[in-house]
Amino acid sequence: MSIIVDSSAYNGICSCGREHSMVTQAAVIEKDSLLRFEELTQQYGIGGKCCALYGENSYAATADRHPKAEQEIVLRSEELHSDEKSTAEVLERLEKDVEVLIAVGSGTIHDIARFCAHKRGIRFVSCPTAASVDGFCSNVAAMTWYGYKKTVNAAAPEIVIADSEIIKNAPFEMVCSGVGDIMAKYTALAEWEISHAVTGEYLCRRTYEITRSAADTVMKSVPGLLCGEYEAFENVTYALVMSGIAMQMMGNSRPASGAEHHISHMIEMGPKKFEVLFPAMHGEKTGVGTILAAKEYYRMAETEDISQRALVYKPVSDTYLLDFFGEELAESVIDENREDCLAQVTPEALVKNWQRVREIIWKIPSPETLYAQLEKLEAKRDPEDIGITSNQIETLLEYSPLVRNRVTLMRMRRMLNL
Repeated sequence: MSIIVDSSAYNGICSCGREHSMVTQAAVIEKDSLLRFEELTQQYGIGGKCCALYGENSYAATADRHPKAEQEIVLRSEELHSDEKSTAEVLERLEKDVEVLIAVGSGTIHDIARFCAHKRGIRFVSCPTAASVDGFCSNVAAMTWYGYKKTVNAAAPEIVIADSEIIKNAPFEMVCSGVGDIMAKYTALAEWEISHAVTGEYLCRRTYEITRSAADTVMKSVPGLLCGEYEAFENVTYALVMSGIAMQMMGNSRPASGAEHHISHMIEMGPKKFEVLFPAMHGEKTGVGTILAAKEYYRMAETEDISQRALVYKPVSDTYLLDFFGEELAESVIDENREDCLAQVTPEALVKNWQRVREIIWKIPSPETLYAQLEKLEAKRDPEDIGITSNQIETLLEYSPLVRNRVTLMRMRRMLNL
C-alpha cells in the first residue's frame, strides 16, 4: 500500500474565509520509501548539500537505507532531548554550506531538526522512523528551554518520506505513543470549539474536520496494529501527518493541543512541588492526559445550570506561581501568564453558552472508550503508568493550564464552581 498526501489541496483561500499556505509539498507513506529518497527529493525539486540528523537508535534502524547526505550528525540516545543543549550542539556541528537538513528519527529528532533548520534558514526534509508523534509535518516545535516547556516557531518539511517498513518494525510502544498523541485531538478540538463558542475565537471548520478525521482513523486502526498489518501502521502515520498539516494550515498548534498537552508539558517541566517518579514518552503522557481531561469534562457537563456557579475572573498572582513552580521556572511561567487569556471570558458568556459547551463535551469519546483503546494495545493509560499518584491528579488539573496561555475548559475551571 502507498499513501501520497498532496499538500497543494490545502493551499489557498478556505471556506473559513482565510488563506492557508503550505510549505510541505507532499508526504509519501509506503514500504521501502527511504530507498527512493533521491528519486523523491528530485521529483519535488529538493537539492543541494544535505545533512542527515539521527539519534543512535534511528541510525541503526535505517542502516541499510540511510538517505544520501554529505554530512551526518548522530546524537547520543541518553542525551537526546529537544532542548537548548541539543540544538546548540547541532547548530555548532552543522557545516556552514548545508542547504537541506534531513531528520531521520522520531519526535525528538524532528523537534531539534525543525528548530535548527528554521534558525539557519535552510530547507527541511522529514523521514519518520516511528509513528510516535504528530509533529512530523508541523511548523512549530515543542522545546524545553532551561526547564520550561514551550512551543516555538520551526521549519515545516518540504516533503515527508515515511518508510512503513521501518515504522512497522519500531518498538511497539512507539506506535502506542502515536495513538495517544492522536487521541489527544478529541479534547484539543473540544477546547478550540468551546473557546469559539465562549470567546468568539476564530475556528477553521475544515482544519477541525481534518484533525477529527485523523483521530477517527487511528481509533479504527487499533485492531490492525494488534495484528501487525502494514496498512494499520501506514494509516496511523497518515493521521499523524494530517494533524501536522492542520497545524501548518493554522500556523500554530491550536487544532492539536489542549489541556491534555498542558498536562504532559507540566509533567516534563517538573515543577518544585510536583515530583514525578519516572519519565514517559510524549504521546503516552498526552494519552493519559486525554483520559483525565475527558473524565473531568464529563463530570463538569453533568451540571445543567451554572447560573449560580460562574465566577468573576481573577488573575493568578506571581506569588501563587512562584510557590508552586519554583524559582527556576517562575520567571517563564509568570511571563506566559502576564496577559492571561482567561481575562476575555466573562461569567455571562459562560452561562449563555453552557448548553453548547456541554454538547461539545459529549462529542469527545467517553473516558471509558478512550481507556479501552489504550488497554487493547496494552499501552500506558492510568496516571500511575506515567508516574502520577492519585493524590497528585487534582494538583495536575489545577496548575497544568498555566503552562500555556491558551483558552481551554481546564483553564476556565478557575471561573466555575463545579
